[in-house]
Amino acid sequence: MNLRPLASPASGPAADAEHGAAPTPAGRVRQAATFVLHGPGRMAWPGFFGVVLMVFGGFGSGALRRQDPLLDTVFLSWLRYGHGKILSGTLVYVGLVLMFYSWVRIGRAVRAGGFTPSQLGGLAVAWAVPMLFSVPLFSRDAYSYLAQGALLRDGFDPYAVGPAVNPGPLLDNVSTVWTTTTAPYGPAFILIARGVTMVTGDNVVTGTMALRLVMLPGLALLLWAIPRMARNLGGSPAIAMWVAVLNPLVLVHLIGGVHNELLMVALLTAGIVAVLERKHLLGIAVISLAVTVKATAGAALPFMVWIWIRHRRDDDRTHGTVPPHWFREFVRTAVPSVLVFTAVFATATVAAGIGVGWMTALSGANKIINWLSLPTATAQLYTVATSWFTGIGLAPALEIARLIGEAALVVIVVLIVARFRHSVHEAMHGVLYSMIAVVVLSPATLPWYYTWPLAVASGLVVSGRAMSAVAAFSVFTMLIFRPDGSIGMYQWYHVLLAAGCAAVAAIALHREDPLRLRRLLRGDGGQARPRAAAAPRAVGDGDC
Repeated sequence: MNLRPLASPASGPAADAEHGAAPTPAGRVRQAATFVLHGPGRMAWPGFFGVVLMVFGGFGSGALRRQDPLLDTVFLSWLRYGHGKILSGTLVYVGLVLMFYSWVRIGRAVRAGGFTPSQLGGLAVAWAVPMLFSVPLFSRDAYSYLAQGALLRDGFDPYAVGPAVNPGPLLDNVSTVWTTTTAPYGPAFILIARGVTMVTGDNVVTGTMALRLVMLPGLALLLWAIPRMARNLGGSPAIAMWVAVLNPLVLVHLIGGVHNELLMVALLTAGIVAVLERKHLLGIAVISLAVTVKATAGAALPFMVWIWIRHRRDDDRTHGTVPPHWFREFVRTAVPSVLVFTAVFATATVAAGIGVGWMTALSGANKIINWLSLPTATAQLYTVATSWFTGIGLAPALEIARLIGEAALVVIVVLIVARFRHSVHEAMHGVLYSMIAVVVLSPATLPWYYTWPLAVASGLVVSGRAMSAVAAFSVFTMLIFRPDGSIGMYQWYHVLLAAGCAAVAAIALHREDPLRLRRLLRGDGGQARPRAAAAPRAVGDGDC
């Protein structure tokens, strides 16, 4: 595949590079403009317009405030009701389809080497910028974050009481199911939420915007960490960026939905990079900090110890010395790792001044019921299939299935930790499998939870088949929820539509125009017309 030159070879950045000089600022601007307007970057334009459509559609169908005087002021309150809401929802889904269209098309070019990691990072930033002005999309969690931060601000312990004890505008917008639920997030994130509410008060709009802004460094950290992790693992940095950063599932949920996974996943991957680059204690400290945002990051810590042990043993062999006994090596690495984790965890906890009650609050997610969780799906299927002759309702079936799921999760994670420890790559696969087990076997699962294993998998995904699996799964998981955060998994037509789009995305990653729409539009009945051979076009003209 031939790429069109990004600049004339006679002048500009190309000439500077040829003579060994760094591109000038003006040269960089020209190069970027050429890339976006005439080069492969053109493939991102449908996705960018899709993001803009989603932002506008979100004003009528997103996770809106209960009372929204802003819409009334600009005479747009009609978007929230009747035909206006249908139109708004349509805009969101059309925008989402355009994003996935661009993303899959870019994925074909990435497989052919048509993008660099920095170019993909620039496209991710371009898609993210409009979302900064959106209402929360596909989730109301941002309102819970603000209400929990306000609890700490106003002298309450968010690990002991729910937002219901602190009435006000922030409470009014929290999902009813979470008003009496204690905070399941770590002390570092509760401190961040408190800081936001101390600055913005009870203003829901500015509070939501401020939450996005304070979590944006997570995106910057992801842009740095993901390609470095892939390089250290022998993967493709460009594919890793496509999987874990440019992915609409990641951008829409973590930025559009204002989820603290953006910070947790960024710190997790940055810590993994540090460990892979033999800065072991620093990496463990950074991952420990990720745990103080959300506990799930802790699944990676045992495998970081295995990687450290492997590095030490490799160093011993390199220097011609006999490695010490395995148990002695384990003690020499595990003890300082535990001390670092304890120090980071204790510091964050003391700074918040609210203890470790959030660990028990993790069970609050049991209130979520959807088919993305295997135990929950099993209980629902069992109830539908047998309730007419057993009389067992959903509640007892859920309790039993989730108890079995939790026991299975403990056993599986222990087995994975014991099994995947013999090499760096084995350890990283262990992190991936552990996180998948946590997501699938937890009592409750939500679409943005899958950004955890996606980030880890990005450094290991190199085959076209794996990219197709990522594409299909991302499309299905994204489309199965509605823009206001409600679940679409219980309408058969919604499930079939999402599954159909997922199948098309998987095929389109390898075959241009899998539905043959272009041929149909030409009016040739789906039969290709013979054409003269032509010189290869640039990436972005539909060749990839």
